[in-house]
Order: sequence, then C-alpha cells, then structure tokens
Amino acid sequence: MLLATAAILVGFVVLIKSADLFVTGAAAIASNMGLSPIIIGLTIVSIGTSAPEILVSVMAALTDAGELAIGNAIGSNIANVGLVLGATLILAPMTVQPGCMRRELPALLMVTLGTALLILDGVLSRVDGLIMLATLTIIMIQIVRSEEADPELLQEVSSITAAPLGPGKAWFTFFFGLLLLVASSRLLVWGATDVAEYLGVSQLVIGLTVVAIGTSLPELAATLAGALRGHTDIAVGNIIGSNLFNLLAVMAIPGLVTPEVLEPMVLYRDYLTMTALTVLLAAAIFLSRGRRRSGGGGGEAYLGRSVGVLLLSLYALYYYWLYRTR
Repeated sequence: MLLATAAILVGFVVLIKSADLFVTGAAAIASNMGLSPIIIGLTIVSIGTSAPEILVSVMAALTDAGELAIGNAIGSNIANVGLVLGATLILAPMTVQPGCMRRELPALLMVTLGTALLILDGVLSRVDGLIMLATLTIIMIQIVRSEEADPELLQEVSSITAAPLGPGKAWFTFFFGLLLLVASSRLLVWGATDVAEYLGVSQLVIGLTVVAIGTSLPELAATLAGALRGHTDIAVGNIIGSNLFNLLAVMAIPGLVTPEVLEPMVLYRDYLTMTALTVLLAAAIFLSRGRRRSGGGGGEAYLGRSVGVLLLSLYALYYYWLYRTR
C-alpha cells in the first residue's frame, strides 16, 4: 500500500512536469516547421495539455484497466467544472468571450449529448471510439478555420512561440517529455490499480477521484495562476477545450483497444453528474450574457463568485454521492 501510494505521488509529479516538456518541444518543432501560432495554440498545445489524461488512458487500456481510463475521463471533466472552475471563480470572477459562446460551448453540449447516445447501450465499442475521434478531428478543423482571423487569439497564442527552441533541443525536449509521460503514466496506473485492490473499491472509483484530480492539476494550476494575474478571459475556453478532448480522445481510447462494458452507475451517476454540471455552466453563461463589468464589452458573459460557490458545492455533493454508492 505504501509503495503504491508513493508510486501515485511520484507519477503525478513527473506526469505534470513531463507534459510541460512535451508541449514545449512539440510547439517549438511546429514553429520551426513554419506552422502558424494559431494552429499550434489550438491543436498541439491543446492536445498537449491533455497529454496526462491521454497517456493514463492508453496505459490503463493496455493493462486491462479500462474502467480506470473511463473514470479518469469523466472524473476529469467533473473536476474541471466543479473544482477547477468553481475554485477559480471564488478567487476571481471572470468573463467569457463571445467566440467561446458561439463555438466551443455549443460544441461541448452537443458532444456531451452525442457521447451519451453512443454509450447508452452500456458498451464502449471500437466503432464508438472511432466516431469520437472523427468528431474531434472535425471540431478541431472547424475551430482552427473560424479562429484563424481572430486578432485577440493570435496575440495570445503568439506568446507560445515567441522564443522557440532550436531544432536539436526541440526534438530532444519533445522525446524526453514523451518518454517521461509514458513512464510516469504507467507508474500512476500501477499505483492506482494497487490502491483500488487494497481498499476494495473499483478501478472506476479510483479513476473518478484520485486519478481524475491528479490529471486535472495542470488545469487547476494554470487557471488559478491566470486568475491571480487578472487573465481570466480565456479560462472558461481552456476548460471547455480540455473537456472536449477528455470526452472525444481520452474516453475513446479504451474502446479502441478492446470493447469496454460499462457499469450502470457510469451512466446514471457519473455521466449524469458531468452532464448536469456542463448544462449548469452553459445556463449560467448564457443567462449572464451582456452584463457589463468595468471595461468589459456588452457581448461578454460574466460569471461571479455565486456561480463558483454553486459549482464547488455540487462537486462536494457528488463526492458524497460517490461515497454512498461506491
């Protein structure tokens, strides 16, 4: 038990650091190849920030721990909205840009509904996984096309490649980060599986709690840091993008490796909670649309501390529900 717990802690620390190296190297390689900052920011960096969840999902699926991977995907989405966004809103209210309300938020709502329809039969199959990945590809192409001319976004993502690494250092950073990602995710999955067996709980519950929170730490750190610096405009968009990747990439992987039979509680407790939090966030954004802050535009939405308290409270209630039905 002690060794497994240490493996989880070490796995989390190395996983987060290696994801930074992986993103830095990949972004520098893309910049050296002449790709635009928009494409780098919306594809490579977006995928890279979800690298911990993706690698954990791959390792879990390959080691016959598909439940842990599914729990990680759904649990990370619940943590992103309830914990990450809830805690950040309590610290600093934020605005939501009109572009996010027109594109990313409706896409997340449709993907949440579409994925529910795919797994309603209680099985995550290879066909389901392929449909999810194809949908992700289509969404990414549409987002890149619609935002290539966005001057605010261009200014934001240009900072990613302001001082790119040289070709040799970029490739070394990329492969070293990837190697650490693979090793740390394998260590984390082993530790989490061992702890689940020792405590007598399912891999699904460990994935929904310990692993989900751990792999959401990069989003929590980045969002809180941005809030402290006053840069809250893109925080909601980043969380929505992360949740899209979790549903369409992270959750698709176990089905691609081998068809996964889902526990009934995955649908009626976990996926339902994730959907409810997503719909609540969308409702809060659209109902607050047009409210002005000092210096804000009329087309923006404004999320205040009361929304943060509500999201964080619902997140805590979900954990109580999880404890009662584990």
